[in-house]
Amino acid sequence: MPSLTRDEAVARADLLTVSLMEVELDLDRGAQTFGSVTRIHLTASGDGQTFVDVKPETLHRATIDGADLDVTSLREGRLPLAVTAGEHVVEVEATMAYSHDGEGLHRATDPADGEDYVFSHLFLDAAPAVFACIDQPDVKAPYAVSVKAPPEWHVIGNGSGTIADGGVWHLAQTRPLSTYFVALCAGPYVSVTDEHDGIRLGLWARRSLRQQLQEHAPEMLEVTRRSFDYFHSIFGIRYPFDDYDQVFVPEFNAGAMENPGCVVVRDAYLFRGAVGRDELLTRANTISHEMAHMWFGDLVSPQWWDDLWLNESFAEYMAHRCLVEATEYTEAWVDSTMSRKSWGYGAERSPSTHPVAGSPAPDAKSALANFDGISYAKGAAVIRQLIEFIGDDAFLEGIRDYLTEHSFGNGTLAGFLAAMSRASGQDLAAWSAAWLETSGVDTIAVDRAAGTVTRRAPADHPAQRPHALDIATYSGGVESSRTTLTLETDSAPVAGVDLTAPLVLPNAGDRTWATPLLDEQSLAALRTELPAMTDAQARAVIWVGLRDGAALGQVDPRLLVDLGEAALVTETNDSIFSRAGMHLTNRVIRVLLPEEEQDAARARMTAVGEQVLATAEPGSSLALHAARLVARTTDDVEGRLVPWAHGRDLPVGLEGDADFRWILIGQLTRRGILTGDEVDEALAQDRTMTGQLGALTARAAIPTEAGKAAAWADLTTNRERSNHELVAIAAGFWGPADRSLVEPYVERYFADIPPMSAWLGEDALARVATMAYPSRFVSERTLELSRATLARTDIDQGVRRAIVDAQSELEEALASRRAFPAARP
Repeated sequence: MPSLTRDEAVARADLLTVSLMEVELDLDRGAQTFGSVTRIHLTASGDGQTFVDVKPETLHRATIDGADLDVTSLREGRLPLAVTAGEHVVEVEATMAYSHDGEGLHRATDPADGEDYVFSHLFLDAAPAVFACIDQPDVKAPYAVSVKAPPEWHVIGNGSGTIADGGVWHLAQTRPLSTYFVALCAGPYVSVTDEHDGIRLGLWARRSLRQQLQEHAPEMLEVTRRSFDYFHSIFGIRYPFDDYDQVFVPEFNAGAMENPGCVVVRDAYLFRGAVGRDELLTRANTISHEMAHMWFGDLVSPQWWDDLWLNESFAEYMAHRCLVEATEYTEAWVDSTMSRKSWGYGAERSPSTHPVAGSPAPDAKSALANFDGISYAKGAAVIRQLIEFIGDDAFLEGIRDYLTEHSFGNGTLAGFLAAMSRASGQDLAAWSAAWLETSGVDTIAVDRAAGTVTRRAPADHPAQRPHALDIATYSGGVESSRTTLTLETDSAPVAGVDLTAPLVLPNAGDRTWATPLLDEQSLAALRTELPAMTDAQARAVIWVGLRDGAALGQVDPRLLVDLGEAALVTETNDSIFSRAGMHLTNRVIRVLLPEEEQDAARARMTAVGEQVLATAEPGSSLALHAARLVARTTDDVEGRLVPWAHGRDLPVGLEGDADFRWILIGQLTRRGILTGDEVDEALAQDRTMTGQLGALTARAAIPTEAGKAAAWADLTTNRERSNHELVAIAAGFWGPADRSLVEPYVERYFADIPPMSAWLGEDALARVATMAYPSRFVSERTLELSRATLARTDIDQGVRRAIVDAQSELEEALASRRAFPAARP
C-alpha cells in the first residue's frame, strides 16, 4: 500500500479539520473479524478532492452527509472523497480483520486457559485497519468510542468505560488525539486499581497472570505515583487526560505504547520467575517513560513523523531523570549507558545513521526507518548537552512554555527551539545544527604527552559539536583527579588532572555523546584498574567504549574477554554484569572472535559465572545473572544442564523457575540431548504463552536436517504464526555446533525472508528479519548475498533497514577478524 507522503499530509490538513470521531466496534463476531462503523465530523476549508484512509476486510458502505460514496473506488487503503466548503459527516461501515503481527487490532489466544485477548497498536499507520480516519499525526480530534464485546470481557480505552444494555461499552469522549494514539484493549482482563492525586490508576493483565499482576502491582504502582508527582512538579501542567490504565498485553512488538490514559505494555514485564534488579529498573523506566509521553507526544504531538524525536528523546531523558530523582533506582544513568546508549551508538555506526532531528521524511514509512536508538538514546544525551549549554532552570522554563503553547496540538523542531531560546535568551541555531541536525558520533581522546583533549567527528559526517564533559583519572581503582570542561574546538589543554595516572578516562561521567578512545597506557592498565574501580558510571563508560572500539576494529576482542574474566567477578552493578556478559557471549565470542577460539573463550565466561555464583549472596540478583551466564555457556551437561533442567541442585531462588528451565532445555536441545518429544513434555508442564515461545525456540534448535527443515518452513511459510512466535523460532535456529546443518540456510534467508511482507506487517517482519539474519556466518559469501539482496528494488522498507543494520555488523566482524586474526599454529 502507498505510504502517505508529507506533501499529501500538508494538502489534506490544509483542506480538512476533524472536530469529532465517533467509532463503533463490534468485537462479538468471532475470532477472525470485527465490525467497524466510523462517523468523521469534519470541516472543509474549500472545495477539493481528498481521501479517507480505511483498510477493511470488506467495505460495506460509505456516505458523506447521507449520500452514498462509491465503495468500489477504494484503492490501496484510500477511499476518494470530494468535499465542498463547510461541515460534513462521513460515515464508513466495514468488516475488519484481526491481526496476528502486533499491528492494528491484534488478537491472541492464551494457551493457559484458551481465552482470547485483543489490543490495538495503531502506530504508525495501522489505525485505518481498525476504523476509517484521516490518518496523519497533525489531524487531531476527540474520540467517542463504543464497543460491543462478549459478556465476560472488559473493555479499556483512552476514556473511562461504562457498560450499557446489550453488552455495549461506552468510553468517555477524549481530548483531541492523533489517530495513532487511539487505544482499545478487550478481553477477560483482570485488574489491580488504586487512586493517586485524584487520578484513578489501573493495572490490567490476562487472567492467567493474575498472581504475577498482584505480586508486582505494589512496586509498579509506587513507580507510577512517584512519576506523576515528579512530572507534575517540573512540567507545571497536570496530567491532561482521563484515568491512567496500564494494560499488560501478550505478543506486543515493542516495550510499551504511550496511548493517552491507556498505556499498552508487553506482559513479559510481569515477571513470573526470578528477576534481577536491572530488570525491575528497566520496567520502572518503561513506566516512567510512557508517563512522560502523556506530555511529550500526547499533549503535544509531532506535526509530522520526522519530529518523532520530540516524543522519544524527551521521554527517554525524563524517565531516567525521574528514576534518579524520585525513586529508589538512583543508578538509572548507569543502566542507560549499558543498555540504551550502547544501542544508540550501534545505530550511529550503521550506514542508516541519521540526525536526531531535521531528517526529512518524505513519507510515513521513511520516518519509521529512522525510528531507532538515535531517536531515543542519542536524543536523550543531546538533551543533557542542551541543559549543560543553557542551564536546567532555562530548560524547564522552556519545556513549560513549549507544552503550554502547543497543548492538544502539534509541535515542531522550530517551535521547540523557539521556546528554549525564549527561556535562555540564547540563539540555538548553531547548537541545533551541530547536535540535532547532523549525524555521527565524535571520538574524544586525551594526549598525555601534549596535555590536551581532542575531538574528532567522523570523516563522512563532519560537524563542530561542543561537548560538555569530564575527564577522570584512576590509580588502583580509586579516582585520583577529575576535571570538567566544555570542548568547543578540536583540541584544548587539559588542566587539573593527573596525566601520569595509570588510567585516564575521557567522558568518565558519561555526560556527552561520544566514544572515549583510551591511550595505550590506559588500555594496558584496564586489566588491573577495571576490576578495582568503585565508580559504576565510569565502569559502564569503559565497557561501552570498548564495545565501540571492538566494533570499529580498533580494540582486540580478546581484550574484552580478558576483562570479562578479570572484572566481572568483582562487578557489583547488575546492569553492567548482565549487559557486559550478554555482549561478550552473544557478540564478542560468537561473532568477533575467530571460530577456533570461541569454545575456549566461552569456557572462560562459564568460569566467571561459576565464581560469581559461588560467592554472591544466594538468591541475589547477581547470583541470578551468574546462573544464567553459566546456563548459556557451560558444556557441563551432566553436572549442570541436566540436573538443573530436572530441578536438581538449582541455585537459591531458581526452584520452579520455568523461564530458567527453558534456557536449559534450549541448550540441551541444541546439543541433541533432548528430542522434540521431550520438548513437548516440557511444554505440557508449562502451557503458557512464555512456555509456548520457549518450546518453539528449543524445537528450532534441534540439530538434525529434518529438524532444521521443519523449523525453517515454520518460520517462512506458516502464516498462522504470531510475530512473537516467529521471533522465537528464529532465535533457536542458527545454534547447532555442527554449522553444516544450517549453512544452506544462509542463502535461503535472503530468498525466503523478504517475501514474508506479503502477510506480515512491516514492523513485525523487521524484527523477524533481524533475529533470523545469519550473523554467525562471518564470511565474504554472506556479505555478497546480503549486498545482492539490498540491490533489489522489491524489498520491503522495514526488511531493508533490518538487513542494512545486520550487514553493517557483519562488516564490522569481518574487519575485526582481519585486524586481529587467529594466531597461526
